[in-house]
Amino acid sequence: MAYQYIFERFEIKYIINQEQKERILKAMEPYMALDQYGRTTIRNIYYDTDNYRLIRRSIEKPVYKEKLRIRSYAKASPTSTVFVELKKKYKSIVYKRRLALPEHEAMNWMAGKKPISTRSQISDEIDYFMDYYQNIHPKVFLTYEREAFYSLKGDDFRVTFDEYILCRQEELSLRADVWGTLILPDDLVLMELKCSRGIPLWMSKVLSEEKIFKCSFSKYGTAYETIIYPQLKEGVFNASYYIPRSV
Repeated sequence: MAYQYIFERFEIKYIINQEQKERILKAMEPYMALDQYGRTTIRNIYYDTDNYRLIRRSIEKPVYKEKLRIRSYAKASPTSTVFVELKKKYKSIVYKRRLALPEHEAMNWMAGKKPISTRSQISDEIDYFMDYYQNIHPKVFLTYEREAFYSLKGDDFRVTFDEYILCRQEELSLRADVWGTLILPDDLVLMELKCSRGIPLWMSKVLSEEKIFKCSFSKYGTAYETIIYPQLKEGVFNASYYIPRSV
């Protein structure tokens, strides 16, 4: 399967409710189609330092910020394809570089146990990132259910809806089941518009009619501010916050 490895685009975020989502889906029908994966459960392992340097810096809303994660689009096995992603944001533009690797190779590489089998410009950038931040390692597991739509016109406009966003700080494995703490009420949806140019006029009209306004929202940032930092401050870890869910 051919994968896209380099992205440069705007990613505009909105928090909407279920009723708004249904009306937006209806308006999208002449212009967009659900991608080949349908509704997927995305798993992410975010890497950070012991003192959460990367996410603390991101929350400060600097002109430039970056993050590193490993992502799978289903429960992984050692041979499943996963993506090692270096994501950067500069002046509102998102730059993403990623590699597709077997899960066992990606995890061994990131743990410093074994070099990547095939080197490239992107792998060199990821190695530099790891060396620069030193002792960076898995810190947070984030998962959510996603529906992704592509433009029937053939341009790069995409719309995604993320629901049931969960966070946890243990069992940081893409091979594990889905469970964790909700970081958004389960009746709300994170919608993202992804494009290299402007938003199509028909979508702008829908947003205006629904009185939906863009917001600043980071899944990892929200998890840190609402779950991780309060626990660090109190020095406790309360497992009763977790909501088991098998997928």
